[in-house]
Amino acid sequence: MVEILTSAQMRAIERAAIDSAAVTGLELMEHAGQKVVQALQERWNIQRDSYCTALILCGPGNNGGDGFVVARLLAECGWRVTVCLYGDADALPRDARHNHDRWARLGAVHALTAAVADLLPPDAFIIDALFGTGLTRALPEPLVTALAPLAQRPAQGRVAVDAPSGLCLDSGRALGYVFAADLTVTFHRAKIGHYLAQGPEYCGALAIADIGLAQNSGGPDQTDLLTGSLAGGLGKRATGHKYTHGHALVLAGGPAKGGAARLAARAALRIGAGVVTLACPPAALQENACRLDAVMLRAVRDQGAVTQLLQDTRVNALCLGPGGGVSPREAGILRAALAAGRPVVLDADALTLLAQGAAGFDALGPQMVLTPHAGEFARLFPDIAAKLHATPTRGPAYSKRDATRDAALRAGCVVLFKGPDTIIAAPDGRCALNGAAYDRAVPWLATAGSGDVLAGMIAGLLARGFPAFEAACAAAWLHVETALHFGAGLIAEDLPETLPQVLNKVTVKPRGNAP
Repeated sequence: MVEILTSAQMRAIERAAIDSAAVTGLELMEHAGQKVVQALQERWNIQRDSYCTALILCGPGNNGGDGFVVARLLAECGWRVTVCLYGDADALPRDARHNHDRWARLGAVHALTAAVADLLPPDAFIIDALFGTGLTRALPEPLVTALAPLAQRPAQGRVAVDAPSGLCLDSGRALGYVFAADLTVTFHRAKIGHYLAQGPEYCGALAIADIGLAQNSGGPDQTDLLTGSLAGGLGKRATGHKYTHGHALVLAGGPAKGGAARLAARAALRIGAGVVTLACPPAALQENACRLDAVMLRAVRDQGAVTQLLQDTRVNALCLGPGGGVSPREAGILRAALAAGRPVVLDADALTLLAQGAAGFDALGPQMVLTPHAGEFARLFPDIAAKLHATPTRGPAYSKRDATRDAALRAGCVVLFKGPDTIIAAPDGRCALNGAAYDRAVPWLATAGSGDVLAGMIAGLLARGFPAFEAACAAAWLHVETALHFGAGLIAEDLPETLPQVLNKVTVKPRGNAP
């Protein structure tokens, strides 16, 4: 996993590096400008000696200083460069003013007004170095008036330095008007807002450039971006038998409602649980038997039958909710499952029952996982959801990361808040982001049943002995990776059947003590 930063964490890392004399502010600015030019050339396959045109929009802070470096470097490559400044040059920070003056010896610095759009040839690149990390307010109306015509004009490409101006990099939410980009170049690490909410839409493509900063922020506020490094612990032990690899129990609904639970059970088995049992009402037993072979079946009539079934201590993880129903019978089964104190995944109908009060948050624990989508999250945590959906007026805006962490703390369990910007949070404050954006975008994963598969994958890893937070993170990453491997046309049934190919690709050799 790779740390993903807030604006404050990024500023702290830069300040620590400068204070330690490891690098100067001017050197960081120079490195940033070089990386922007490099990313632009690579993205549009531009040779160094090509003749191109660029409009550089510089802001009143250090982001503007990066823009002046970009202008100088492009001019040195033979580009025709026009530079516009929003603000007063005399008020620029010291390093930004230094690069302003250095550029001013090569070319003019114009005021940024709406008239600039009329001077822009259609094949020009526009570099947005107005406001980057740490924007805390909506763009001023005169600036919006100047930018709007530029956004409507054809351009070869639009490049944002750190962030499209107007985007809150702590939440991925628009603080009013946002000047969207085709490519965003950020430095050292991605920021949370690059992946959350509207961030990917406004950023276009994302390039992360090394500018010579060696530190991460660490600490209790750390958020990790899930990566393939999770695969190291997914290999199964080389010794043991089926029960040493865990026994997952999936609770299913009545006749003609078992498809979701079957998907979950199949996923739990494919991800490595040694045994998976699907428990359903007696009337649904024959239907499920016609569709399942490796998954075992048990008939359970009611809450008491589930309590009796869970006397088998080999059943060490449960999955409730996919196609389960919301009748009083299912409410009783939910209470029986939670009372057993085993690791549990609650999805779909089980979340509805929880929101309706069939059980309280006091029945949950740190080895349990809730997997809500946005609607379910709003029913479970209405006040948190209302805060998240309120239109932001200032930054850092309340984010999906903030909401998920608050929900996990309140519920006392792991919360996996689904979406292209899935957030997984534990009640102890740990937090991870599974970004299905940019080169990991999988719009075809928005298909009926895919969430049921995810719930089953988590249950399978819980059965294998993975802690809840780690199980949720690994399953979320594999869920996207499997969809990427299959490609367009995916339906939910394809996910469990494609999962072995992905596991064979990403797992390392089993470790003796790995779960």
